[in-house]
This record gives sequence, structure tokens and C-alpha cells, in this order.
Amino acid sequence: MPIAFDHKRWQTVKQNARDWWAGKLGRPLIHMTLGGRAPGRTGAKIGIKRGKTMYDLSVTPEDIVDCWDYDLSCREYLGDSFPSVWPNFGPGVLAAFLGAKADPVPETITVWFHPDRDREAKDIHFSINPDNVWLRRIKDICRAAHARWNGMVQVSMTDLGGNLDVLSTFRPGERLLLDLVDCPDEVKRLTWEEHAAWWKAFDEINAILRPANPGYTAWAPIFSETSYYMLQCDFCYMIGPEMFDEFVKPELEASCKRLDHAFYHLDGVGQLPHLDSLLAIKELKGVQWVPGDGKPQGEAWPEVYRKILKSGKRAQFVGDWRNFDKLVDQVGGAENFVVFGAEPADKRKEVEAFLKRHGAL
Repeated sequence: MPIAFDHKRWQTVKQNARDWWAGKLGRPLIHMTLGGRAPGRTGAKIGIKRGKTMYDLSVTPEDIVDCWDYDLSCREYLGDSFPSVWPNFGPGVLAAFLGAKADPVPETITVWFHPDRDREAKDIHFSINPDNVWLRRIKDICRAAHARWNGMVQVSMTDLGGNLDVLSTFRPGERLLLDLVDCPDEVKRLTWEEHAAWWKAFDEINAILRPANPGYTAWAPIFSETSYYMLQCDFCYMIGPEMFDEFVKPELEASCKRLDHAFYHLDGVGQLPHLDSLLAIKELKGVQWVPGDGKPQGEAWPEVYRKILKSGKRAQFVGDWRNFDKLVDQVGGAENFVVFGAEPADKRKEVEAFLKRHGAL
């Protein structure tokens, strides 16, 4: 098999992840890949044009998987990394399952979702049509992936989206903000209808992924042998803590309780007022802190990471892995972090020195 991975490596990855989640690894999880490996196979028939290809029904699932296979074959997997792919239909594809129109932007990863028609909150009702074309498409791609790799490659869950984020597709602009005040009960009804739809989609896709998949990953590919997802609600950037606790937190708590390993995507400084409330969710296992465009990254926020770690949660370091040690020096420990990096082959010595320094080589 051209992909430079085998079952023995998978057993090591699984054991290290198992120990990390249990707080027994004694070091961070470090996912590092090197590009430029000779793939040992001919090139792919197609090149994936980001999100656009996924929505192009003339492209077969098998051709998408073959393109993924070629890309994976061109990498080396160091530290705790592993071959994985992500059926990327854009953030919040649940909206498309619920009837929204998907508008993928050519040559980018961007997909915009638009309401099928203009409706008031009271007139919206959410349920998934099992014959939805995009849900079927994702399932077909997952089936093709497992037929090709038989579990050697981890296939991630698609980005279903955050609850109010998906709802904001159907109540765009300032409408959902006004709904929180004008018709809060309708928003709560829709939130729980979406919750049911989210989990229906998750379970249906997961039924295809399991049992061949080695474990669970999402758009943030932290590995877990048991259920994991990177939850989010980017919409809450625009609301205060009181509204967060009323409209967002109850659904987040319910999803955390259904997952063995739930992480939260804390996106932007506007979400920092919600951090204390998030960390109070017992079942939440970790936080991915993303400062946002134009903001200092990773190592510039030791106070945020200290708060996350002090609560007993884990954290994903977001930023240049070369700066990870600066943050560790400030927060006093590395073992509850997960770190990602991808470099060309000529950076091997630098990458291996980093892995050795943290006990991952």
C-alpha cells in the first residue's frame, strides 16, 4: 500500500491517544507530517477543487477517494499523526440537509448556505429528509473510502456545524439576534429540533464510518477511539453571557453528554466572555482557542490557556508549532496539549528535534 502507514503504527497511535485522553501519556499529542514523499503510485485522475468538487455530482466518490489516496501517499506521518481525510462540504452542512441551498465557491474551501425561502421563526420546522442529495453524497463518499482503505485511513465526520450557526442560515443577518428577544421560545424550539437533526445526521454517517474506521475524528482531526467531535457556536460571538447560558449552553451540554470526548471551538476574542461558562460543563473535555484574524496567535494568550488547563480540560495549540515551547514555558506544562504541524521534507531535522524534545520520537 503506497500510504506510509500500517496496522502496527495504528496500534501505537491508538494507545497514545487513549493514554492522553486519560491523562496518563505524560506528554502532548503531536501530529506532524512531512510532505514530498515519493507516492509509489501514479497520479490521481482528478484534482480536488476544494468544496466545489464535493458538490459536483459528475465527480464520482471513487475519484475523490483516489485523489485523497494520492495526497496521503505523498506524506510521512511522524509523532502521533496518522492518515486521515475529511469530507469537507463546508462549515454547517447540516443546513443543506435541512433544505438550505449550498453555494460552493470555486477554488476555495468556502461554501455559503442560503435559506430555501424567507420564513418567520414560527413557520420553520426542522427534520432531515433521508433522501437529501448531500447527505447521500457524503455517505457514498464514506462508503467509497472504506472500500478503498478498509480502515487504514481515518475518515473524519463532516462539519455538521454549530446549532445557532445553522439556524442563522434560515434567519440570516440581524434576524436571529432579534428573534432571541422577540420570540425566544421559538428559537429554543428550533434549537432542539436542530439538535435532534444534528444527531440523526451524525449517527447515520457514523453508521457508514463504523466499524472499519479506526476511531473518531472531525474537521479538527484529534484522534479518539470512542466518540469525539469539535463542537462550536460561532454565532455566540455576537451575544453576551446571559444569552449564551440561555440559548447556547443547554444544547452544548446535551451534546457533550452524548460524546465521550467533546471539544469546543472557541473562535475569536468575542467568545472569551463565555469561557468560564463553557469550562463549567463537566463533560467538555477540551477547548480549541482560535484568537481570530489579525490577532496574535497561540503563545500570546497564556492567560487563556492557563484558565483552560486549570479547569482540568485539554487544549489544542493553534499557531506555529515552533512557538509552542514559548507557551509551555509560560503555562508550566505541555502534557494536556495537542499540537499539529505540516512541513516539507527539508524540515525533517527541525521537526524530529521538536518531537524528541517532547518525547514523541
